[in-house]
Amino acid sequence: MPPLKRAAIDEFFRRLSEANPEPKTELEYSNPYTLLVAVVLSAQATDVGVNKATRALFEKADNPAAMVALGEAVVRDHIKTIGLYKNKAANTIKLSEILLAKHGGEVPRDRESLEELPGVGRKTANVVLNTAFGEPTIAVDTHIFRVSNRTGLAPGKDVDAVEQSLLKRVPKTWRLNAHHWLILHGRYVCKARKPDCPACVVRDLCGFEAKVLE
Repeated sequence: MPPLKRAAIDEFFRRLSEANPEPKTELEYSNPYTLLVAVVLSAQATDVGVNKATRALFEKADNPAAMVALGEAVVRDHIKTIGLYKNKAANTIKLSEILLAKHGGEVPRDRESLEELPGVGRKTANVVLNTAFGEPTIAVDTHIFRVSNRTGLAPGKDVDAVEQSLLKRVPKTWRLNAHHWLILHGRYVCKARKPDCPACVVRDLCGFEAKVLE
């Protein structure tokens, strides 16, 4: 399908903005550190599952020093309902130690430093930069990848290609919140198996050939 034209993209985000003026992540966090840990834990897990696991954990440890003091075994016990919890517990302790040793216990605001942390890749770094620090980055997960390709918003063969296409094609006016709008749209409307086309506010702009309008 041909990519959406600039005017259609602008209208696409105007409608998403009108429907949800202040989109937020569904992960529960209280500061950049707890956001970072929550996003690391969310790999191959749902936000709902992560939130259930981290509520008690973050009550005990909402900063790197407190997390290291808890120890890996205690962290593991708190997050054992999450997939890959053993590796994630180890990464949580290791990244906390690095934050204390290299960054004064603070979450760094640059991509290179974030991506040096265990369990942190480009997507996680983008989420932290966008949500914690207000950078206009766009983290491409499975929802955003699907919506971008299915609608013609920003087609790409892999997540890196879609990210670069979105950064190029999404008008600056919408770029700060684009990440959240697209995730939520993909999670609740433009779903993988059965997209809810009748409820979609951008259905007439969408290039999805199999869409159902009734």
